[in-house]
Amino acid sequence: MAGGNDEPDHKGDGEKPEKPHTNLVIAEVEEENDSPIEQVRLTVPATDDPSLPVLTFRTWCLGLIFCVLLAFLNQFFSYRQNALYIYPVTAQIITLPLGRFMARVLPTRKFTVPLTKWSFSLNPGPFNLKEHVLISIFANCGSAGVYAVAIITTVKAFYHRQLHPLAAFMLAQTTQMLGYGWAGIFRRILVDSPYMWWPENMVAVSLFRALHEEDVRPKGGLSRLQFFLVVFVSSFAYYLVPAYLFPTISSISVLCLIWKNSIFPQQLGSGVHGMGIGSFALDWSAVVGFISNPISSPGFAIVNTLVGFFLVMYVMLPLTYFNNVFDAKKFPIFSPHTFDQHGKSYNISRVLNHKTFNLDMAGYEGYSKLYLSVFFAFTYGLGFASLSATITHVALHHGKFWQTTATPVVGAYNGLRNGFLLHSTHRHNTSHHKHGRPLANVAFKTYGYISMSQALGFLSDFKLGTYMKIPPKSMFIAQLVGTIVASSVYFGTAWWLLTSVDHICDPRNLPKGSPWTCPGDDVFYNASIIWGVIGPLRMFTGRGVYGSMNWWFLVGAILPIPVYLLARKYPEKKWIQLINVPLILGSTMSMPPARAVNFIMWGAVGIFFNIYIYRVQKKWWARHAYILAAALNAGIAFMGVLLYFTLQMYDVSGPSWWGLDADDHCPLAQCPTVPGVNAEGCPVL
Repeated sequence: MAGGNDEPDHKGDGEKPEKPHTNLVIAEVEEENDSPIEQVRLTVPATDDPSLPVLTFRTWCLGLIFCVLLAFLNQFFSYRQNALYIYPVTAQIITLPLGRFMARVLPTRKFTVPLTKWSFSLNPGPFNLKEHVLISIFANCGSAGVYAVAIITTVKAFYHRQLHPLAAFMLAQTTQMLGYGWAGIFRRILVDSPYMWWPENMVAVSLFRALHEEDVRPKGGLSRLQFFLVVFVSSFAYYLVPAYLFPTISSISVLCLIWKNSIFPQQLGSGVHGMGIGSFALDWSAVVGFISNPISSPGFAIVNTLVGFFLVMYVMLPLTYFNNVFDAKKFPIFSPHTFDQHGKSYNISRVLNHKTFNLDMAGYEGYSKLYLSVFFAFTYGLGFASLSATITHVALHHGKFWQTTATPVVGAYNGLRNGFLLHSTHRHNTSHHKHGRPLANVAFKTYGYISMSQALGFLSDFKLGTYMKIPPKSMFIAQLVGTIVASSVYFGTAWWLLTSVDHICDPRNLPKGSPWTCPGDDVFYNASIIWGVIGPLRMFTGRGVYGSMNWWFLVGAILPIPVYLLARKYPEKKWIQLINVPLILGSTMSMPPARAVNFIMWGAVGIFFNIYIYRVQKKWWARHAYILAAALNAGIAFMGVLLYFTLQMYDVSGPSWWGLDADDHCPLAQCPTVPGVNAEGCPVL
């Protein structure tokens, strides 16, 4: 707590400076922290006051509360039709007035721990920036997610098998803790080096400074806190409509409303099951549910992502589907599910031994190879391409191999690129010899992926702590405790919902209007079939249907080269240097579970705020943009939880009418278009 704060080392003979020499300390730290990166110099404060208390009662109290709250909310919403991610920036903003309130009302006297000489105070002084940063670190732990929960959900909700809660709890804890080892190994390279900078941390640093610098209310305007409260209340009130009264506005497909009995227009117009032409949403959760918050995404990244989305959805998909590549017309044009050779849903019970839970070869050979919708199949191909493109891109732009060990977090947005590399890796880069064993496969994938993901999260937070002059020991304690607490809450929330919500993750048996469709876990389950039950040997080689997908590795390795050469030849054309091939290739890695309407709305909001508003009203953008994003998310989160505990938990649904359907009323978009294939609810051609 306040009495146990560790301090950074100082120059000279190693002695700590006395209190009267604080200015000398600040000057020396300023000289030490003179960063070679211009963006860091312009954003990060160079001065420090080592006397500020860090691990205070306020830090522990608010940090743990928001760690628990964000962990609960994010897991709670991950099972819903429009999954909502509550970003740590929400806690970053809300905890500021709470911390200052505690500084005003808590007693200042010191308390001594019995039988020790250690003492602490509930109120060591004004609420300071370092406390605020550590509270946000706790919140980061709460918002990071627990990937292993997807295994628990898949086993219980999709395979309908029993799982001991202690084993499930240990799975969640061990996968989250594994990243500390990698983080320790690479800390010297990725954190301690001043040349290794994390661009996304500049956003957090900017917001911290904005919140702690004196906020003068503009004439006729609102302070930042007032603006947050106004938007929060508005978002909270409005979300009652898409979440309970009128869920259909989460995806409105104009073409489907016009052509109600025609397959082709619904394939084109469905924002959930098709290409999304003319579709839109009036629900903020549809904007931020699966991709990211468009207000906090850099403009050039939004453009690269939209270019990739357009090429995949409106060029590649029509060419492959309407030319019947991989028998595409037997299956829906867009679906995360698996199918057999007759266009039916793949009957996993026919190929899975229920006693050993392994692949039944006799059953498989007597049934069918595994088929995917053509979009889902090419999503894996593009994942292969983004993986090899990232390697080529890093090699071209960041020199020799020894220099690239840290390049995933170097330069403008090289960290989103690493995110796509990780995303494509955890989607399909799994153990080749685990085919036929779905649980072994997903467990191996989880341990392999999450160690990288957690390490990057820990290192990113550590770099933020370095920028904000937080003592390393305090950072590590906050991360460690926050990780343990968050993992426990994620597991507890998931286990509670899986055992209390009837037919969770089963849209066929859920009541009308129910949001508990688990879109992300549905994709994870089907991936466990593809990579676990059937295995890559029977999917992506000559033994399967999609062996040609391996050519995408070569495509991805080659594509960054011409872009690099053009940038070298025309250095004056800055827009060429902003072309990010790995980002373009990996743009649709979140599809499915993300749908076309999510990308359309995400892109529209992103372009409006981060290109138009950023250029025309930069002063307003700098003051309000991130606060707006946080307030919109927070309002949705609190209304969603309130609705569940007051109404949905007791099976009190919204009014029964056409708009209660949490779909876009495009049922024919999922129909096959080849003669002779029968599908439920579809006309026979």
